[in-house]
Order: sequence, then structure tokens, then C-alpha cells
Amino acid sequence: MSENSPEQPSSPVATATPPPAPAPTAAPANPAQQRQRASQLAQALRLELQKALIGQTEVIDDVLTALFAGGHVLVEGVPGLGKTLLVRALARCFGGEFARIQFTPDLMPSDVTGHAVYDLASEQFKLRKGPVFTHLLLADEINRAPAKTQAALLEVMQERQVTLEGRALAVPLPFMVLATQNPIEQEGTYPLPEAELDRFMLKLRMDYPEQDEELRMVRQVARSTKADMLEVTALRTLLQAKDVLAIQKIASDLPIDDQVLDYAVRLARATRSWPGLAIGAGPRASIALVRGGRARALLRGGDFVLPDDIKGCALAVLRHRVRLAPELDIEGLSVDQVLRQLLDQVSAPRL
Repeated sequence: MSENSPEQPSSPVATATPPPAPAPTAAPANPAQQRQRASQLAQALRLELQKALIGQTEVIDDVLTALFAGGHVLVEGVPGLGKTLLVRALARCFGGEFARIQFTPDLMPSDVTGHAVYDLASEQFKLRKGPVFTHLLLADEINRAPAKTQAALLEVMQERQVTLEGRALAVPLPFMVLATQNPIEQEGTYPLPEAELDRFMLKLRMDYPEQDEELRMVRQVARSTKADMLEVTALRTLLQAKDVLAIQKIASDLPIDDQVLDYAVRLARATRSWPGLAIGAGPRASIALVRGGRARALLRGGDFVLPDDIKGCALAVLRHRVRLAPELDIEGLSVDQVLRQLLDQVSAPRL
């Protein structure tokens, strides 16, 4: 962990004890064994994250989907649901570098990417790298910074590099941006431009926990001596940077039938002519559906991609890439409701 590593995530401890993480071994030569090993690590990571975050199983699966697919995530939800906690928990389980940027209206692009500093001793300019040079980057409340600061992330999210003083500097791999935003607060916020939204592979929505889950959480906190702070959970470090890169490679090689590939493309293309959608998703959505489907197949321990793997990540892939028609917006319909109708009506192949 770097010096920017977060505090241990505060949260109630899950009552169920997960199985121990698989012991590190040399990578087997057999591709099937490699997939099995990668799936075991992914499932162990999922169980570890569930210790820190109660009642958000779907969100955890979606974040792991993006991690193994090499994508970025935008997490939206009201305050207090654990958006930042989820990212910190992931950083604790991942033995790479972690950095957090608190986006504010006065944040400058150089505060994100870095800048040149004049060194009096050497009488030369030296580059001081910004917090984007890390493995996991938490962009907290990203919609509180103006457009020029938000745009500082465009190059690094797409190209995995930052241009400083005319030099292209690569960021460490794997590289993942996890951004959060509050959807209910409009004062002092700047909506993300379409070009940047499209760089996020998934847009997740965190909702309130179920009653029994919230009851369990409150019961744990009420026993704490730290007022409303959650107890610190010691999460295990299960993955190193090279492990994540290996899992990403295994996921990208998972077999996918041409019919399933065609299904992913048909879903993205259907948004462009679907009644109620003013703007449809571009080809980047088709690519994200396939990458997400492969990662979800690996997460469930499958040997190939099923149509359900594509459908399972379709809402998160599409919801920020389409725009609702004004007449439906006035009627109070949401993008998710229209997309669910689309998913129900676009026929999936039977394998």
C-alpha cells in the first residue's frame, strides 16, 4: 500500500465467515484451471467486500465486473449509503496503490494530473506527478468540480496516460477510476459532460438497504463506543496488481458465441431507435456489454459467456449513455424503466 492508503473501512462485521482465500500458487498451464483459479480469487474478494458493505451485493458484483473488465465506475447515491466505504474496502483488499481526490469547485486540473515545479538547486523544472498516478483512484463527489477539472480525467481514463509539459507519462496498471456523485443536490454542482460519462464503463445506483440489513447494521453500530461510527473491519489483502492483470487477461479470453456477441450489439443498437429515448448508446456501449459479460461469467465461475451475463450488466452499461425523451421525463418515467422494457423485448439467443 502507498502512503495514500485509506483508513481501514469502518463497518459492521458480517456474521457469516467466508472461506479462506485460495493460497497463491504458480499459474497452471491449463486454461480451464487458470479460469477456475481466477474465479476462486474473484469470489473470495466478493465475500471479503461483503464484510464491509452490508446490503449492497449487486453493487459489489458490478464493481468487481468493472475491475476485471478493465473499466471505470460512476457510483450514484444519496449520502450515507457507503459509496466511499466500498472503494476503501476494495483498496484494502487490493495490494496496490490507492489515492483519493475530493472534488471541490476550486480544484484545478493540475491538482489532479500534476504540474512542473522549478527546482532552485538544479535550476530546472521537475515534474511533480498528481494523484492520478495510482492503481485505484477515488474521485469523490466528481460533479462538484467545474468542467475543466473534470476534463483532466478524460485522457487518463481512455489512454491510461497523462501528458505533462509535452511528455506522455503512463499510469501504473491496472488503473481504475471509481467516481461518486450525489444525485439529489443541484446547488454548486456541475453535470458531467457526455464525453466523460461515456468513458465510464458502468454507472451504478446505490439504494437504501432492506429493513433486515439496516437493522443488522444499526445493531452493530449501537454496540460501538464510537458514537455513530462503524467498527473497523480488518479486511485481508487478497490480490496484488499482477493478479488483477492476470484475471483481466483470463476474462478477456473467455469464449463468447457469435449469437451472444450479436445479442450485445442488438441491445446497444436498439437504444438508438427505441420509443422514448431521444439519444441512444454508441459503439462503446456494445464493447462494454461484451467486456462486462465476460467479467460476470468469470465471477460466477463459468467457462463461457451466457446471454444472461450480457443482460445482467446491461442496465449499468446503458443508463448513462442514453437520454430520455422530454415527454417521458415529464410523465415521470425513469431511464431504467424504459431500458427494462427494452431488455424484456429484445430477444436473447438460446444456447
